[in-house]
Amino acid sequence: MKYTTEIIIEAPLAEVIHKMDSVENMKHWQKGLIHTEHVSGTPGEFGAKMKLHYDFGNRKMELIETITKRSFPNEFHATYNTKGMHNIQQNYFDSIGENQTKWISKSEFQPTTFFMRAMLFLMPSAFKKQSAQYMLNFKNFVEQGLSVCDN
Repeated sequence: MKYTTEIIIEAPLAEVIHKMDSVENMKHWQKGLIHTEHVSGTPGEFGAKMKLHYDFGNRKMELIETITKRSFPNEFHATYNTKGMHNIQQNYFDSIGENQTKWISKSEFQPTTFFMRAMLFLMPSAFKKQSAQYMLNFKNFVEQGLSVCDN
């Protein structure tokens, strides 16, 4: 399944990228993220791998992020692998005014198990909703300093 999500952030591109390019900030906009751990490569650079640990109450999840392109301030691409799913993310950032940044995120989910294939087929809106929510959380973090850790 492929889809594109976009959002306008009321902040200059440099500020958006500064906050995006921080592992420490991830917990403020990715609800459920407990901690991260470096796996291999130079952190934040092309080819680097990081394990992300999430806790969604009754469901725990680990993802391995692999950076596939890092061309800030305009692009950041990565893959995310977890049991049953391979996710390809392509993120584009564009200054559309002195104090506005457009973030476009292209997502592709490739299920690797029958169960996840069924989930993707039966509930595609859940994946799209989660992507849009993370983008809104990031927007609120940048614009208002709101953190999902405070909820």
